[in-house]
Amino acid sequence: MRKLLLPSLIIVAASLLVIRIFYLQVIDDSFKLKSDNNAIKIKYDYPERGYIYDRNGKLLVANQASYDIMVIPRELKNTDTLEFCQLLNITKEDFIKKIEKAKIYSPRLPSVFLPQLNKSEFAAFQEKIRKFEGFYFQKRSLRDYEVDSGANIFGFITQVNEKLVAKNPYYNSGDLIGRQGVEESYEDILRGIKGVKYIQKDKYNREIGSFKEGRYDTIAVQGEDINLTIDAELQKYGEELMINKRGGIVAIEPKTGEILALVTAPSYDPSILVGRQRSKNYTKLYHDSIAKPLYDRGLLAEYPPGSPFKILTGLVALQEGVVNEQTTFMCNHGFAYAPGRFQRCHCGGGPRDLHVGIYKSCNAYFSNVYLRTIGKYKSSPYAVDVWSNHIKSFGLGQFMGYDLPTGKKGKAPTSKTYKKMYPDWGWSGKTIISNAIGQGEVLMTPIQLANMMAAVANEGYYYTPHIIKKIEGKKIDTKFTTKHVTTIDKKYFKPMISGLFDVYNLGTAAGLRVEGIDICGKTGTAENFAKIDGKRVQLKDHSIFVAFAPKDNPKIAIAILVENGGFGATIAGPIASLMIEKYLRKKITRTDLETRILNTSLQAQYAKLGGLSEDIKLELRKNDSILKSKTVIPKIKIDSTKEN
Repeated sequence: MRKLLLPSLIIVAASLLVIRIFYLQVIDDSFKLKSDNNAIKIKYDYPERGYIYDRNGKLLVANQASYDIMVIPRELKNTDTLEFCQLLNITKEDFIKKIEKAKIYSPRLPSVFLPQLNKSEFAAFQEKIRKFEGFYFQKRSLRDYEVDSGANIFGFITQVNEKLVAKNPYYNSGDLIGRQGVEESYEDILRGIKGVKYIQKDKYNREIGSFKEGRYDTIAVQGEDINLTIDAELQKYGEELMINKRGGIVAIEPKTGEILALVTAPSYDPSILVGRQRSKNYTKLYHDSIAKPLYDRGLLAEYPPGSPFKILTGLVALQEGVVNEQTTFMCNHGFAYAPGRFQRCHCGGGPRDLHVGIYKSCNAYFSNVYLRTIGKYKSSPYAVDVWSNHIKSFGLGQFMGYDLPTGKKGKAPTSKTYKKMYPDWGWSGKTIISNAIGQGEVLMTPIQLANMMAAVANEGYYYTPHIIKKIEGKKIDTKFTTKHVTTIDKKYFKPMISGLFDVYNLGTAAGLRVEGIDICGKTGTAENFAKIDGKRVQLKDHSIFVAFAPKDNPKIAIAILVENGGFGATIAGPIASLMIEKYLRKKITRTDLETRILNTSLQAQYAKLGGLSEDIKLELRKNDSILKSKTVIPKIKIDSTKEN
């Protein structure tokens, strides 16, 4: 038996190998299609991308036909270069450069020679393409924008790079892919499935019919349509209000976490990134280091939240039991929290409890409250971790998990933060007291501010903010329907909401009321400084505002930040009132506020403050030709110390 074992194994292995080779060579010849077979030509049929609609079914993004001129370098013969270049309005140098690039990719495989011809360009060249062997048209589908807003939400379509082609077998050279926004987040759903045809060729390179009678051919499948949570009219209105300003607006439906508007300013018309001028226009946007129109300030910009953060300071103190609604602190237009150190306050002075402290935005009240919270743990370095864990439960200091491809964590400082900052000496609540009023080391993005207000509106819970509402034939990710509960008990939100309501009635936003709509809100103003030409220059304060409405059964929570906009009630506050009324009523009654905001331009503020150099001024003039919002400002590093 032992003598037969080895021969038997050899015979069995050889038999299996022969069977496998027979299957691959005779029965299954699909591997032939993956090689560069000179006798087979592969043609792709590209599907339309899925359409994009808003929450109300309004069409936002459709498709339009486009044509790429493809080239197979090996098949070029007797090309009249001069006539070819004249037809396509390119130089001979461009022609040579593109052909050389195609040869490097592959002499035998097609490459994109000139992408995204429109119908008129295609028609002019189509009449004479027969004269240019080795060139052919590839029909594709480009985006056709039905609106001129929401560029940061949609993203754009661009050609895949060689790295992605090597990594993902679905894509070939010249294929299009979504970048940024929902085009990137939902690429696999929107792109569809391209069809493939295998064409048999004879020895003279002539097409003679389908390979294997079309056995391996497939048809194109259109991409799935999607509905966004965005309200198109609200989005457009928000972008109009932010023209000639710099900052962001984020509006969320509290009960669902659906993003109603995501505005960044300055912005641009999404249609400029379609067609043969796409690359040129994108380059201008990309290299605009002053206005940074491709930088989504609603998701990426991290700011000290200022006075809106007092909401969390108060809630944490209530939860920790260090104060109650009746606890009172005296404000003498300021608060001396350490020898020789003084925190200013502009609320008018007098005794302050939680309710008055909120609607008058009293620095002294919330600084005392914060010290009591940290002091509860006898100034232990880890006391700040207790506080930090509470504020993290509102989505701060972390990526929020929304369905857009970009974002920042913000900052919720912990004991590790301060051990690193102060390695050689001790620190206490008095050292880090600026956290109490949203200064210090606390940083938040506008979407985190809006989500914080959604959690307050819901009295203690929120859903992960998201921009997808519906995918045709599919369910959205369950993480967007999972409730997140904060560490603050529900009972503590009612007194806080009462104070926020009186911000509009008795406090810092009393002049921004909208008759018939009960709005709860909070103003914020933050000083900021910049280093320009080596000098520390004070720029105009940032204007911040957060709100939700109606007070009972809230339908919208919103955060607005306008850089260098002044007091919170000056620009950000009116924008909040207008956006809330626009969403709830579909019309505006506070036309006085609307007129003022639409006519407010901060461009002179951005251009003049800080002593801009001549090089920067020249760059500002260049930007005017492409941006929807002409907002410009030098890069700044925020150093905020004042709140109101």
